[in-house]
Amino acid sequence: MNAVKVDFSNSVGAIKPMNAVNNGPKHKAVKTRGNFEEYKAARFPYARTHDSAECLAHGAPNIVDIWRVFPDFDADPTLPESYDFFLTDRYLQTIIDAGTKVFYRLGQTIEHAAKKYYIHPPKDYKKWAVICEHVIRHYTEGWADGFYHDIEYWEIWNEPDLQQDNNSPTWSGTKEQFFDFYEVAAKHLKEKFPHLKIGGPAAVGTRAYMVEFVNEMKKRNVHLDFFSWHEYNCKVENLLDRVAFVRNMLDEAGYEKTESILNEWAYIKGWDKSFVYSLENIAGIKGASYVAGVMAGCQYAPLDMLMYYDLNPGALFNGVFDNLSQRKLKTYDSLYWFANLADLGTAVEVSTCEDIHCVAATDGKRHGMLLTHYNNEDTTEPKKIELSWNGMQGKYKVTVYRTDADNSAEPITEMILDGAESLVWYGTLKVFDVCYVDIAPVE
Repeated sequence: MNAVKVDFSNSVGAIKPMNAVNNGPKHKAVKTRGNFEEYKAARFPYARTHDSAECLAHGAPNIVDIWRVFPDFDADPTLPESYDFFLTDRYLQTIIDAGTKVFYRLGQTIEHAAKKYYIHPPKDYKKWAVICEHVIRHYTEGWADGFYHDIEYWEIWNEPDLQQDNNSPTWSGTKEQFFDFYEVAAKHLKEKFPHLKIGGPAAVGTRAYMVEFVNEMKKRNVHLDFFSWHEYNCKVENLLDRVAFVRNMLDEAGYEKTESILNEWAYIKGWDKSFVYSLENIAGIKGASYVAGVMAGCQYAPLDMLMYYDLNPGALFNGVFDNLSQRKLKTYDSLYWFANLADLGTAVEVSTCEDIHCVAATDGKRHGMLLTHYNNEDTTEPKKIELSWNGMQGKYKVTVYRTDADNSAEPITEMILDGAESLVWYGTLKVFDVCYVDIAPVE
């Protein structure tokens, strides 16, 4: 028997936004194959706007990217008529109407084609920064018939360190050019908006590059509200090792208060022969279990935010909504149940066993637990577990829900327990089972 213990009397801080995502829902006006209501029900805390310009449902290609919002770089950035905000306005409003906050990526969508058009270093770094300044003013200060949205995170660029071999799909310039560019943009935007969070660079995750970038920014006295980075993996422990590395790197460089934000991640076994296998499992129960395991582990790790990639309708990496029907997939349940924990608010202490990942929360009256049996090996045997908890008083109704290969959010156990009794559930978790335990007071 494998023991999992939860102490609801021992708070370990607030539930963090581990269930944030990349990109928003289809517009609520869509009558067929829409996902607006399901997206809204999932209560995603933030949506990052990277690669939004790849999605026709959002208004592709004429949204979000600086080269789309400001199509003529030779135009005057102080004039409203130099900008085309229309489709981006609509897209951001859709995200906000769903109850999700926008995390705006300033820069350019990845370009996979043989010829690159927009991922080159701007010919005038300062002017690029001024353009971004006016984009921010449009969405937060009402400039150019704009809005007063509560958008706090503004990210500079995406994956400048991807394939630095003269054929990068994200930054065609040199490493030194990017450091210069980032310095100019970050200093200008932080000077203009000291109350907002300015950061980046959404690094692809190469350790040497990340260390060099952080140390170079520190040497240049660049303020870094958040450091964003990416990690695609198939092992929870490997991802958590990277989380610890990034936090230590920031602290050692003197960026102790800088947030660490992993804002692209999903189940990926590999990028070569196993890539098709990865795509198949992103959309299935293995991907859902991996997501639950990562969110559970990162809640207790030195990470400030997770942002799942990707909820663009039709995206290869979308394990949340089916590409054709927009029906909910297995990973939806993992993210939805974590939102339940976020609603409860306070994370509590958990101890667990090998391959069983668990996170729990309370609001003092109601309690919840999200757990999964995840191992990257498909042949792992089921595990019998003894799930016990304490720190409660009074009578409670306990409902255990399970999502597996054949079922979604199926209630498998209901029981009434008194706080004075032994509070325990004995169950068997097949590999990749995801369970949510709801503990509600009985009046």
